[in-house]
Amino acid sequence: MQQTLKTITIGQRKVEYRLRCSKTAQKLRVRIGLDGVEVIQPIGRDAQELDAFLETNHDWIINQLERIDQMRSIRKPSNIKKGEMLFRGTITPVLVESIARRKATNRVIFNNNIITIVRGSISNTPPFTTLENWLRLQAKQAIADHLDTLTEKLGSYPNKIYIMEQRTKWGNCSALQNLSFNWRLIMAPDFVLHYLVTHEVVHLEVPDHSKRFWLTVQSLCPKMDRAKQWLSANSEQLKVDVRQLCSSL
Repeated sequence: MQQTLKTITIGQRKVEYRLRCSKTAQKLRVRIGLDGVEVIQPIGRDAQELDAFLETNHDWIINQLERIDQMRSIRKPSNIKKGEMLFRGTITPVLVESIARRKATNRVIFNNNIITIVRGSISNTPPFTTLENWLRLQAKQAIADHLDTLTEKLGSYPNKIYIMEQRTKWGNCSALQNLSFNWRLIMAPDFVLHYLVTHEVVHLEVPDHSKRFWLTVQSLCPKMDRAKQWLSANSEQLKVDVRQLCSSL
């Protein structure tokens, strides 16, 4: 999709949003979350129709923005120190060690709530790459576990699954029924990961954010509200720069 940053005044509030032009979308849609406002526009629709759509949904957009503002107001200061990161919702020290054994490659050891990157003597791979690859693998396995249970309950299955690093999203369900998830979700507690996987899986059945959608999500994820609150308070802590983290060790 093509993406453009735009601004519109709704009521007395100036709202910045990401406009995505989609070849596959059938109708205009608006999404509002902790990562901002996103509008999906089918290719071929004109700007006047877009403005009219946003104006028609004026009250809902303002209510959602106020809800997000309230959630952001409860953000907590980070307690993470230098050389630490969140892993599965727990502040976890990260260490880098070197070994002198021949033909040894990098590996990661997780023991006693400590992540240790063991640097092999012949490896040219930097520690931050080894750590990120390990975190991606942990995310892939944890997400797959939730997907197995959820897809069986709903009877809906994705076409493809991607583990990525989206800049503005934790997950996405495309019009082609492909699911993508941000590998950084492995830093969050399991109930948060469960909520975000549930959110995208339900989109396989319900593409919008209607009342039916949210009722389905909540029926599958009773801790939905708690997960949203946790993300509001801690989402910035999931954006740790692993390159910088490892270079400081």
